[in-house]
Amino acid sequence: MRRLSDRTGSMTDATDTPIQPGEASDAVSSGSPMPPPPPRRSPRRRSTSAVALGAVLGLAAGAVSGAVAGSLLGGGGGSSSVEFEAVQVGESLGETPAESATQVAAVARSIARSVVMVWGEGESDSGGISTGTGVVVSSNGDILTNAHVIEDATVVRVRFLFETEPREAEVLASDLGNDLALLRVAARGLEPATLAAPGSVRIGDPVVAIGYALDLDGGPTVTSGIVSAINRTIPSGDGALDNLIQTDAAISSGNSGGPLVNLRGEVVGINTAVYRGDFQSAVNNVGFAISSDEVLSVLPQLRAQARGEARTEGFLGVGVERRSDGGQGAIITSVQPDSPADVAGIVTGDIVLSVDGAPIDGQIGLVAAIRDGSPGQVVEIIILRKGERVTLTATLVARN
Repeated sequence: MRRLSDRTGSMTDATDTPIQPGEASDAVSSGSPMPPPPPRRSPRRRSTSAVALGAVLGLAAGAVSGAVAGSLLGGGGGSSSVEFEAVQVGESLGETPAESATQVAAVARSIARSVVMVWGEGESDSGGISTGTGVVVSSNGDILTNAHVIEDATVVRVRFLFETEPREAEVLASDLGNDLALLRVAARGLEPATLAAPGSVRIGDPVVAIGYALDLDGGPTVTSGIVSAINRTIPSGDGALDNLIQTDAAISSGNSGGPLVNLRGEVVGINTAVYRGDFQSAVNNVGFAISSDEVLSVLPQLRAQARGEARTEGFLGVGVERRSDGGQGAIITSVQPDSPADVAGIVTGDIVLSVDGAPIDGQIGLVAAIRDGSPGQVVEIIILRKGERVTLTATLVARN
């Protein structure tokens, strides 16, 4: 499921055609279009097993070997015999199981050409091969995936649904803290996915997860569920991932970097991790996706990084710990002298409840919120001090 890597590709001269929230990019007609479905079987792929993050959190990259039953988009085996015609995706969930299944099928078909298998080769103890999923985000060859999918990879390739041969991909940029990476293939006329507009995702919304789960032969696996929660924060190897969507749609190894899609065919999140049970806790159907809100914020930063513009994280200058009384927020345990926090008037014992309107549920949420800020950015911080709410403003500086 999830590992992270620091990899920045070189800048290219190709013109980007970025997607906009709530609408698809115009396709470029020149270049090599995607070929029709091949009549022969795709070769089997060797891949790594999932890597656990902490005790119970797993990342959705890699795949396991062996025969595993599943629902494959495009039919069983390696050949793709299903015709993916243009479809009208519905606005809401059908009233009957048959109508619901029809809408899921329509969603899967509407985005099928925008989902790719991502293959990374490098040196590792597990054999040096990792597989995941990617989402086309421009007609000119840009593909978004998880940063941990291409960790330590010296060669990255992608393969489209109706192609038998992989294409070489260049890693343009990688953001470990947000677990997103931007790839580019030499292609034109691709069909970019549409990102959902900020703030449009609601708890209970039906969603569909699409990705190359378990490295199975054939097309991607399609599962469905609902949005179980929003604005989740979970720990990661590089700090924390925030602004996550929680879903009960089945997410497995190999789903990393793949889309979580609403019934309008819009990408609401990029699948990244699942929770697993252990001897002390039972976990069922708890997966996480990086929300489209976060993707819309990070994608321009990745493009800037690809142009050679380095990004510096924000710094507040506090020590924090989680509350142990069942309440919300993060407790300030220390404040560095002359830091932005000190200048803003934050003191030890304050409880941070929100940053720029985003609730802070624990210390990792505060770390992630400040890390996502930029030097010079003014943030509004609501704290609880001796039972009273106080609103403060702080100007972040660059993290050393």
